[in-house]
Amino acid sequence: MVSELVVYVVTTRRRSESLFPYVLRANHLAADYYPNNDSDIRSGEVASWFMAVANRMGNVQLAMIRVRLGNQTISPPNESQALPSPAPTITEFERFIQNNETWEIPFIWQISNATTTNGSTEIVELRINNQTFHENGLSGQNGYNYQFIIELWTWNEDSASLQFGWLSGSEHRVAWLQICLYPSFFARFGNSHNRFSSQSYWFEASY
Repeated sequence: MVSELVVYVVTTRRRSESLFPYVLRANHLAADYYPNNDSDIRSGEVASWFMAVANRMGNVQLAMIRVRLGNQTISPPNESQALPSPAPTITEFERFIQNNETWEIPFIWQISNATTTNGSTEIVELRINNQTFHENGLSGQNGYNYQFIIELWTWNEDSASLQFGWLSGSEHRVAWLQICLYPSFFARFGNSHNRFSSQSYWFEASY
């Protein structure tokens, strides 16, 4: 099965006053994301990534990475209205980032428990950075597969709260990543095991 990294840029980025989220493999390369370079991720296999945000805003930023998990019937973020996805939040990472600093977050994850019934795969438990997260009945079936949605949020001084995206002059800009997991099945020693293929997408918009 072929794995590919596809990048979609929704708008032209200015190199000044920007924040850049991205995901790297444990060796700090934008490649070889999967264990043994195999895009079929089996239940219990560990994937080691770094999530990162580069601050080019010209000042200190309070940033939060919000990680969501949903199937592909759940809407992604709405760039035109700067609305986050309604997918359930799994975990969050928050930190002040100095200007011209890059914040890296280890993201070590595995599907620790998944079930399969009538062609529908349900992720029951995820482990992220040695913490277990229980999911609430989302299934991947008939092409409606899983997706990690990784959103960048920042502090808005006017509202005194975190906002999806950030303000750059008169623009409200948003950036998010989508990593899709495609359930498939294989037989080994007469038993059925779950495995998942992945693709990654990157989005940015401003208005």
